[in-house]
Amino acid sequence: MATTEKPIRQSVSLPPRVARRVRSLARARKTSASRVLVDLIESGLETKDGEKQRFLDLAERLAQSKDLAEQAKLKEELARMTFGE
Repeated sequence: MATTEKPIRQSVSLPPRVARRVRSLARARKTSASRVLVDLIESGLETKDGEKQRFLDLAERLAQSKDLAEQAKLKEELARMTFGE
């Protein structure tokens, strides 16, 4: 038997510009602003998980690499991910 999780009510304050964009997306999708927020949050969380996995994959490649040129490239890419460009 499938169980569904009970939604948890959460109050969030949004900057006016963001709130307008959320309402606009909701109208365009013919759904609620709450549904749009949930979709955006889930998408953001998945993106963060993907970034973390990519970082860990690069770190693993760096640990395994014997090629100095590849090591330098991987270090640069990891630094860019960590500190920005």
